[in-house]
Amino acid sequence: MLVPGSNPALHTIAKRLAKRFVLAGIVALITACAPLASRNAAAPPIANAAQRDAVILISIDGMPADLLGTGATPTLDAIAAEGVHATWMNPSQPTLTFPNHYTLVTGLRPDHHGIVHNNMNDEALGRFVSKEQISATDSRWWGGEPIWATLQKQGGIAATMFWPGSEARIAGELPRYRRRFDDSVTPEARADQLLAWLDLPLSERPQLLTLYFEHYDIAAHSAGARSELAMNALRRIDATIARLSEGMRTRGLLSKTNIVIVSDHGMADVPRDQRVWLDDVLDPTLYTTNWWGTFIGLTPNPGQTDAVERAFLGGHPHFVCWRKAETPAPWRFGRHPRVPPIVCQVETGWRLQSRTHTVNDQPMRGEHGFAMDDPTMRAVFVASGPALCSGVELQAFDNVDLYSLLARLLRVRPAQTDGRIDALLPALRESQSAQLSKTGCQ
Repeated sequence: MLVPGSNPALHTIAKRLAKRFVLAGIVALITACAPLASRNAAAPPIANAAQRDAVILISIDGMPADLLGTGATPTLDAIAAEGVHATWMNPSQPTLTFPNHYTLVTGLRPDHHGIVHNNMNDEALGRFVSKEQISATDSRWWGGEPIWATLQKQGGIAATMFWPGSEARIAGELPRYRRRFDDSVTPEARADQLLAWLDLPLSERPQLLTLYFEHYDIAAHSAGARSELAMNALRRIDATIARLSEGMRTRGLLSKTNIVIVSDHGMADVPRDQRVWLDDVLDPTLYTTNWWGTFIGLTPNPGQTDAVERAFLGGHPHFVCWRKAETPAPWRFGRHPRVPPIVCQVETGWRLQSRTHTVNDQPMRGEHGFAMDDPTMRAVFVASGPALCSGVELQAFDNVDLYSLLARLLRVRPAQTDGRIDALLPALRESQSAQLSKTGCQ
C-alpha cells in the first residue's frame, strides 16, 4: 500500500487505493475458487472443422471503453447494438500492449504466460524487445497456448493478420496463414487480406482470423487520447471494419461469422509538465531501470539493494513502489522471474523517467500502463454473430475470460486458463449455452 507520510493528499489516495485493492482481492479469491470445469467448459468439437462458423477477432490497440457509443465509431456502435457489448473489459496488469494482447488469446495473466512487459529481461534468454523480429519469432518467450494453437491442434485452421505471439511456434503450432507485422500495410489492405483468406476453398479456409490495428494507439501517444489525430485514426479503423463487414456481406458470410472486437487497454492524457524524474529520487548509477514511463521496473546494482529500497519503496508524490512479491493482490502480478525486484506504479496522468531518456515535447500525449483498475484503462468488448445474442449489455469482465469465449465460439476444448466463461454466458444463444446455463437468449 501507499506510504503517504505527512502529505494529506497522498493519505487520501492511499485509503482509496487500499479499499479498491481489498474489494478486488475478495472478488479475485471467489473467482479463483470456481471449479475449473465450469470455467472452461466448451461446446463439443465437431468432426468437420470446416463446418464451424468462423470467428474474426479484431483488436483496436489503446481504444478506451468510454469512446464506444459516443458517435466516434458508428460501425462499432451498430455492431454493439446488433449483438453484445460490455460496459467495459478489465485489462490485466500491466496495461501494456504485448502483455494484454497475449492474455486475450491465452486466457492467462502475464505472470503465467511470461510476457510481463513490452520489453523485458530473462536470465537465460537475454532481452525481449516488442518491436524486434528476433523476439517475435522466438517461441521460448511465449508461454501458454494461444487460441490459434488450440484450434489447429483440434483440426481447425487459423489465420493471423498481426497479433503478438502469432509469429512464433507456440504449443507446437504456427497459424496456417500469417503475416509478419508490417506497419506500412494500410488498415484497408489488412481487411482485404482477411477477405482473401475467406475466399479460399472451404477445405482450406480458416475458421479463426485475427486483425490488429495500432493506428489509434500511435496517434494517441503522439498527440493525446482524444486529439484530432487520434480520433481521425479511430474513424479510419471504424471505416475499415465497415469495409470488412461489407465484403463479408457480399460473400454471404455475415450469417456464418462471429465478429469479436476488443481493445487491449485504454488511454489517458499526460500533459508535458506532469513528469517526475528518477534522478531526483536516487542517483541512477546505483540501479538499472528495466522499465520506465508509467509502470517502472528497477534492479538494484550489486551491493545497492538496501540503498535503492530505502529510496524507492513506499509512496512518493505521483508514484508508489513495491518489492515484486508485495504488489497489490488484485494485480496477480510479480511472481514471474522476468519481473524486476522493484515495481513502481505511476499515478494516472503522470510519467516517471530519467533525464537521460526523454520523450517528445508535445504539450499533450496519451499513455497507458496505469493501474489496471483505473477507469481510463478500461478496454472495449463488442461482438456480433450467429452464436451471439442481440441487444445484450454485459457487466464488466476480466480480459482473461475472452479465451474461454473464443473456445466456445470455435467449438474446441480449451486449454487451462485463468479465465472463466460464466460472465459471458448471457451473450451466448441458448443453443450455445445450454450445457452450463439457461441465461442465454433464445
